[in-house]
Amino acid sequence: MTAGEPSDNQPTGPASVHDLDQYEVRILGCLIEKEATTPDVYPLTLNSLRHACNQSTSRDPVLSLEEPDIRVALERLSRRGWVRLASGPGSRAAKYRHLFDDALSLNDAEISALAVLMLRGPQTAAEIRQRSERLHVFEAGEVEEVLERLAERELVQRADRRPGEKGERYHHLLGDPEQAEAEPAPRPASDSLEERVARLEEEVARLRVLVDG
Repeated sequence: MTAGEPSDNQPTGPASVHDLDQYEVRILGCLIEKEATTPDVYPLTLNSLRHACNQSTSRDPVLSLEEPDIRVALERLSRRGWVRLASGPGSRAAKYRHLFDDALSLNDAEISALAVLMLRGPQTAAEIRQRSERLHVFEAGEVEEVLERLAERELVQRADRRPGEKGERYHHLLGDPEQAEAEPAPRPASDSLEERVARLEEEVARLRVLVDG
């Protein structure tokens, strides 16, 4: 194992879920997302994880993480017991997977809703349902029930409504609330176009993993 790579050591102690930094939130969200949307290339190599973190679509805010940033964040998440090295026999590149759902005892619907909030910032229940379709298909009214359960566990809360907004928005409580409540980036006019671009980016990431071995 090279310097800066997460170890398989046990967590060093109880970890708060409310003090993650922006990079840790993004990395966890990406690992959760890619486990569901590109299972054939999951766990992710460091290079694939970097591309997932820096996607220009389905991300708010858009970030530009470098590999050293990701290595440091992965090490911190590993010490919490939320990420581990998962390279298989014969693999030429280190690969990483999350353990967040097991660590927090989250079901598929809960981890999916939380991941969308981690990756795309404050959203209404309707937006969460639409944007999580590739992670989990919510039934009518299910998103609201899931958000209430997450709120009871202090993992999400309702965001302050801005002038002119109609629906209630929710944001996660895993990190700095000021980051979660930051002014959202301008969104494309069509979510369908955004989703098509996201799928193309995932296909490129899949091909990169195949090249990495």
